[in-house]
Order: sequence, then C-alpha cells, then structure tokens
Amino acid sequence: MRSATIKRKTKETDIEVTVNLDGTGVSEIATGIGFFDHMLDLLARHSRIDMTVKAVGDLHIDYHHTTEDVGIALGQAVKQALGDMAGITRYASIHMPMDETLTRVVIDVSGRPMLVFRAAFPRDKIGEFDTELVREWFNAFAMNAGVTLHVETLYGENSHHIAESCFKGLARALRTAIGIDPRAAGEVPSTKGRLGG
Repeated sequence: MRSATIKRKTKETDIEVTVNLDGTGVSEIATGIGFFDHMLDLLARHSRIDMTVKAVGDLHIDYHHTTEDVGIALGQAVKQALGDMAGITRYASIHMPMDETLTRVVIDVSGRPMLVFRAAFPRDKIGEFDTELVREWFNAFAMNAGVTLHVETLYGENSHHIAESCFKGLARALRTAIGIDPRAAGEVPSTKGRLGG
C-alpha cells in the first residue's frame, strides 16, 4: 500500500497528514480555514487519494503559516508514499474548466522540484482567504513532493473559480501521473534508472 503519515510541529503550526495514494478520494480535513478545507477536500476527491489533514495554526495572525505548512506536510507525505516511484505513469497534463475559467496543469513526478505558477486573481481575498496563498500552497507542495509542476490559468474572471480550477487540475493530473502504468509495472520511468535528480 502506497501510504504515509507526516507530522510537522513548529511554534506556528501543529500538523498531521496521512495519505493513501491508492484510495477512493475519502477525506477528513480540518485546518480551521473554511475555503482551504474546501480546496483540500476536492483535491482528495478528484485525485482519488485518501487524505486526512489535521492542522492547528496561528490563525489569529493570518492564514499564511497554516496554508504553507500543510503544503509542506502534504507534499512530504505524497513523496514518501511514492517510494522509489517504480511503475508510475510519471507525466500528466489536464485542462480544467470551472465555469468561465480554464486552467492548464502539467506535472512531472520527477523527484526534481519546480513550480511555474501563472494565475491572476481579480480579488485579494476569497472570503477571508488571501488569494496570494494559493501560490504559496502550490509552491510548498511542489517543493516537498519533489514534482515539476506548471499551473497556468488561461482565462477566468472569478477568483473562487480560478483557485478551484487550479486545485482540481492538480488533482486530476496527479491522479494520472502517480497511477501505475500496467505496461511498465516495476520499472522506474527514467532512462537514468532512478528518479530524484
């Protein structure tokens, strides 16, 4: 079973994340940030990764530390659960529509972390959630999962729809990329014979 649990505790946050990459998309999310919980729930649902996220953070300051640290812990959990990445599909791309918004997400589960994020939000906040934290979460996740990730919103007018299309796009791309390729089961999908640099 490709699963992992990561615990991360700092002076700013106390987080526990569990993932099962071969699940059905069941999630139990509690970060104290309603919009963020919604994004993580749909990430689990559409990636088919079973996911538990429990986070207590310094929300009296703002949502930055909690959002970023959940990205770190979730990325670490996915990386650990992938192990040597033998048999995975590795690459995936998706165009994710959300009403008037269209976002392209392309991923390479390479072991080499990189994020290119191009999404402009018309508003600074979605409810109480700062829209700049969407990029912060994606960066923390990509760096710690060890994936090359390109996220670009091609067009969109509603900030909620833009954020949701980014998370749903990641979910569907991740679902394909970490899936086992039956024609290459047991093989590491790299001419180097290993992934990770």
